Amino acid sequence: MSEKSTYIKDVPAGRLKTFAIENREDAFSDALRKHIFDQLTASKLIYDDIQPDLVISVGGDGTLLQAFHRYSDQLNGTAFVGVHTGHLGFYADWTAGEVDALVHSIVSEGFNSVEYPLLCVSVSYMDEKPPKNFLALNECTVRSVEGLLVADVMIKGEKFESFRGDGLCFSTPTGSTAYNKGLSGAIIHPSLPSIQLTEIASINNRVYRTVGSPLILPEHHHCQVMPVTDRSFTLSLDHLSSIHDEVQQIEFSVAKEKIRFARFRPFPFWRRVRDSFIG
Repeated sequence: MSEKSTYIKDVPAGRLKTFAIENREDAFSDALRKHIFDQLTASKLIYDDIQPDLVISVGGDGTLLQAFHRYSDQLNGTAFVGVHTGHLGFYADWTAGEVDALVHSIVSEGFNSVEYPLLCVSVSYMDEKPPKNFLALNECTVRSVEGLLVADVMIKGEKFESFRGDGLCFSTPTGSTAYNKGLSGAIIHPSLPSIQLTEIASINNRVYRTVGSPLILPEHHHCQVMPVTDRSFTLSLDHLSSIHDEVQQIEFSVAKEKIRFARFRPFPFWRRVRDSFIG
């Protein structure tokens, strides 16, 4: 299945009216940010970091993740595009030397909008505190505050296994190329709305056993992590970490929301994988 057949829709030239820029804040990225800002405002686009039509990330994948979380509450009206200023970024289509071409494309050309699945994380608590919901672009890792994570893994409300180890990683298809890959997880094409569960240093012996292999769950399968003893967990959503106490369960699923990337030229997923990991 091609990326175009599922995820791309044409957006005509002139559709973009407002923009914002998220940058890494090193000297080189700052200079590029100013150059992009000057060029776009000279072309009558309006800088609006509250409700932008387009968010331009200048830096690396970490900068794009930062931009995603800043605007995660307005994904329906915002598209993203990345410029990498260091090592090749998986989410970045453009190099620093191509900034003028990018500006021309934003001002004068139409583009394709490519939507990628996101991860929804819902945390329920033992007390009457309302659940908290989060979105992740890459992954969410679950670890115990005390050290060893001991939890039951449920799929569609039915117990699948008891886990003991350092933690669990739940990733999106695009996030499958990030931390998940380092855990020997599979790389999944983003045309498959799914989440992947990979183990982080599980304990496997004659007493404790887990399946050991990564699990790929379709969008209609939800996965729950249920505490067995300790109810305090550290959740790391992309680059953001937080501690949650008195947890009843943590549920993971394919989010209803999606992130939209503005593609001004073709850059297929498998080419990104090849360029990022093979060269």
